[in-house]
Amino acid sequence: MQPQIVTVEQKKLLGISLEMSLVKNRTGELWRSFMPRLKEIETRVGNNLYSLQVYDEDYFKQFDPPREFEKWALAEVKNFSVIPDEMEPFELQGGLYAVFQHIGMGTEIFQFIFSEWLPKSGYLLDNRPHFEVLGEKYKQGSPDSEEEIWIPLKAKT
Repeated sequence: MQPQIVTVEQKKLLGISLEMSLVKNRTGELWRSFMPRLKEIETRVGNNLYSLQVYDEDYFKQFDPPREFEKWALAEVKNFSVIPDEMEPFELQGGLYAVFQHIGMGTEIFQFIFSEWLPKSGYLLDNRPHFEVLGEKYKQGSPDSEEEIWIPLKAKT
């Protein structure tokens, strides 16, 4: 499986976040609190949703499932002129990403990305958010669900 290497422009996103870990995964809780409020986002652009992770700079140096990170449920917006109560703006910095098309529910793709593809790729992991784009073919909990997995890259020097 080869990704598409793309440069993404800065994006304005709006949503909510929770601290969690791989051991204490609160993703379901996050999305259950966000989805009923989606209609409150007046300046929304398109129908894609973003599941975004912010990791500490050294998060990937040693696998540690209890280590916490910040996870966001987001929608893209034109601007931050209207921010509903208890939602926060998030500006996604532009940059180089590997985009993997993923079909299914399994997380084995991440094992492939980090242990096989990335070490052989000619790129290094960059310290920017990782995210998944949940578009019209995304079907939560379905084996034929499709999503894009965006991994931040920088060139090896």
